[in-house]
Amino acid sequence: MLDKNKEVEFYETLIISNKEEVKFNNNVDFCVGTGRFGLGLCKEYIDELKFCQEEIGFKHIRGHGLFSDDTAIFHEYEEDGVKKVEYNYTYLDRIVDQYLELGIRPFIELGFMPYALASGSQTIFYWKGNTTPPKDYKLWCDMVVALLDHFVGRYGRDEVITWPIEVWNEPNLPGFWEHADMQEYFKLFKYSFEAIKAYDKDFRVGGPAICGVKDAEWIEEFMKFCRAEGLKIDFVTRHHYTIEFPENIGHYDYSKLMDIEAGFANLQSTRDIIDSFEEYKGLEIHITEFSSSYTPKGVIHDTNLNAALMARQLSRLGDMNESYSYWTFGDVFEEQGVPFSLFHGGFGLVAAGCIPKPTFWTFAFYKKLKEQNGKCVYKDNSSVVVATKDGYAGILWNESSDTKNINKLVFEAKDSEYSLMYKVVDPDTTNPLKVWHDLGEPATPNKAQTKLIKESAWPLVKTDRLLPTDSRIETTFEVKPEAVIYFEIKESKMTSDRGYNYKKVIMTR
Repeated sequence: MLDKNKEVEFYETLIISNKEEVKFNNNVDFCVGTGRFGLGLCKEYIDELKFCQEEIGFKHIRGHGLFSDDTAIFHEYEEDGVKKVEYNYTYLDRIVDQYLELGIRPFIELGFMPYALASGSQTIFYWKGNTTPPKDYKLWCDMVVALLDHFVGRYGRDEVITWPIEVWNEPNLPGFWEHADMQEYFKLFKYSFEAIKAYDKDFRVGGPAICGVKDAEWIEEFMKFCRAEGLKIDFVTRHHYTIEFPENIGHYDYSKLMDIEAGFANLQSTRDIIDSFEEYKGLEIHITEFSSSYTPKGVIHDTNLNAALMARQLSRLGDMNESYSYWTFGDVFEEQGVPFSLFHGGFGLVAAGCIPKPTFWTFAFYKKLKEQNGKCVYKDNSSVVVATKDGYAGILWNESSDTKNINKLVFEAKDSEYSLMYKVVDPDTTNPLKVWHDLGEPATPNKAQTKLIKESAWPLVKTDRLLPTDSRIETTFEVKPEAVIYFEIKESKMTSDRGYNYKKVIMTR
């Protein structure tokens, strides 16, 4: 709990003009991450995804293990002394059908290697995804093309060519690609890219989906390779996490935050490298994974601080990237085994029981801001404001743990009444983690406990009416430590029924 005796206040006045325009690419809903593909067969997984789609509504979903053995796609058999291949799409169809029913489409990640097609035995994660190259690149390419052909036959070409395709995941890390062999990955990319384009040139294909280690070297060499091979790639992908190496205690990882500006500078370096190649200048960059911590037991994921940190990320990731996909939508996730308790530091925006974590609302707020269809008129390191057709909307956040921000906002306004609505997510109003803790940290809460925890997970809603003075309206927000606030200010004429007097009502004794 915050020590109020140590809390200090920071006062700031923001002058908002609807004549200004600030760069702001809000693509919050383009894609979200998921655990391995096969988890889509679980009810809890689908419940959490449905909840996300109802409240946020992502366009694409990306995860590992499309070709891993639990989806059972690739099979070899022998007939008349001849080894043959067949494909089984039974599970895949169930999963993708449910995705489409929920209004979300695959961002296809080609990986990992089916055991029968693998050249080695190296695996990663609890569910043993094989991370070795194919034993036969023709069989790999045949499998990829057969998959796309199956999708086209089932869902239609016009639908399927809108699904981006990414070749593998984090090949610069030896756990995800045997020996982190750069040249072998380039071979995989080239074979995959050319096979897909030969099947249908309108599919959009990119890579190399690198993360952290030697990222600049990998991006530089990848672009050189594509240029040398004449590959007209459609986009570049990479990942983005913002913590230092964590401290492990029991089932949990405790992390120290890295310098946020250094993280943005690292992303800009990728933009600069790509733009240094004339034929690829301006090429789309998609961050196909991002979060604070890169571990599925990173305790920061469950906190209000994470919500505030992600608010700043979402305000700026679009400055140099086409899209950015949060890792992940839900806590049904098994990379390091089945979670031991409700709040275990899981990647998800949503915990078991469809309990939204504070960060869930950061994404919901940015989606709501996007739906305003306004132009951005103000942005700094703790706020973003857009002008709408009938007023303003914006998000305020506070990453500090001990400083309360008092933000006075002054807006240009018409000679009209306005309504103010705002939603508050902070440790005092929206904190399911604390409620769970106060209940004794039950590993698997019972029905009544789950209901109580879930009730504590919604934002506080507040409203007011505002009148302009000298063509301006003013309002002040108290943004507590680790808080995120969404607000809307709209022209609002009073339409009272005959005889109704609100002041008289509330004064009734």
